[in-house]
Amino acid sequence: MALGLADLSNQDASRGIKGALNQGAASAVSKLGVPGGFLNNPKVKIPLPPALDEVAKGMRMFGRGKEADELVVAMNQAAEQAVPQAKELLVGAVRTMSLDDAKKILTAGDDSVTQFFRAKTAAPLAAKFLPMVKQATDRVGLAQKYDQLAGEGAKIGLVKGDTATIEQYVTRKTLDGLYLMIGEEERAIRQNPAAAASAIVSKVFGALR
Repeated sequence: MALGLADLSNQDASRGIKGALNQGAASAVSKLGVPGGFLNNPKVKIPLPPALDEVAKGMRMFGRGKEADELVVAMNQAAEQAVPQAKELLVGAVRTMSLDDAKKILTAGDDSVTQFFRAKTAAPLAAKFLPMVKQATDRVGLAQKYDQLAGEGAKIGLVKGDTATIEQYVTRKTLDGLYLMIGEEERAIRQNPAAAASAIVSKVFGALR
């Protein structure tokens, strides 16, 4: 007879949740933190922000689309280089999670893992990513043009604060992509717990079905 949620011990529930979180985080980081991890994945590929996209359309009309394309490549490569640094913080969040956190994740909706990681790691990850992204984008001449354009847009209210520099925009989009992929891993485990990497994860999420 299949186990129900009430039959699981607190220890099993906590271990199962931590196993699922570690599995999802590791998988998301491994998929994103490689060449093409962002650029070749339409779900997380970082586009030009709307204010700059309008300028890019004009550039393409005059045969200067290559410059805009190079900026897109550089932004996504910066994200790919930053993401591996997330693993330590994600694992640390799992290690220190409370039993209440585990129970919330078990009984909440399909994005509860993503919300847990976002609440626990978004601020420290942004601080960690920002200098890395800045270093990567500083190597690209178009970064300065972006900053000038976005800075002017910010003055007149067209560009909001967190997109006022290229590194802030890319950092925010990198985090969005990371949490999106973690969410996909969570949904996959919930939908097919038998395929989970560990027995305790299968047991816990199987009890939810």
